[in-house]
Amino acid sequence: MKKMLALLLVASIGFTSCGEDNDDNIKTSAKTSFEFTHNWDETTVSNADFENTEYTNANGEVLTITRLRYLISDITFTKANGGEIVIDGYNLVDVTNNNGLTYNIDTNIPTGAYTNVSFTFGFDNEDNAGNYVDLNSESFNVPDMLGGGYHYMQFDGKFSTDQNFNYHAIRAVDNPGMNPTFPQDTFFTVNLGAVNITNDATLEVKTNLAEWFKNPNTWDLNTLNQMLMPNSSAQIMMYDNGKNGVFSLGSITQ
Repeated sequence: MKKMLALLLVASIGFTSCGEDNDDNIKTSAKTSFEFTHNWDETTVSNADFENTEYTNANGEVLTITRLRYLISDITFTKANGGEIVIDGYNLVDVTNNNGLTYNIDTNIPTGAYTNVSFTFGFDNEDNAGNYVDLNSESFNVPDMLGGGYHYMQFDGKFSTDQNFNYHAIRAVDNPGMNPTFPQDTFFTVNLGAVNITNDATLEVKTNLAEWFKNPNTWDLNTLNQMLMPNSSAQIMMYDNGKNGVFSLGSITQ
């Protein structure tokens, strides 16, 4: 009987020790990164396709891509109680040069369930008023006569074989010159949806380039191809198209 009690005691201690070890191994915070992939209605797009692969937009125009880079900022993790973890930073996704396709977040976040992960396409007005040496060196600035600040996106290419298009997104502006005015904000929030972070994680952000030309505005490159930055109506159309399906959450690796 004493031997049996001793064995039970040892077993109990063993289970307790194992439980404590498991608790010690549970991660309470995790590193996160965002991987930006690109497609044209599910056909993979990379810089290897630039200038040689043809795509057809919703208006029936055949185009090729020569340059693509865009800015994302203020990644935000939202908890069920409404609390937010905001990552105060930005990333220039330069598909042309294969730079910034992965954005590693410097701040670890608590593990757990989040009702939404989001980011800002471009800069909000406060961030857009800043001065960023790295973006300056990339010639990503907007001229002062158009309000200054930075581009949200530069998407360039050719259509109808040899006609250029420059689909450049900035803060919508009227009255270019010494005193420009701004009819509405054209940065927007991208909501990726709920995630459950249990370990160090990489979240794929899928970017469907076809959507820039599709919904709700069918884009006509024959009339809207260049000089779009001082065209506030065109900028608002880009804003409407961008927030309607360009970005979505892909795979999550943990």
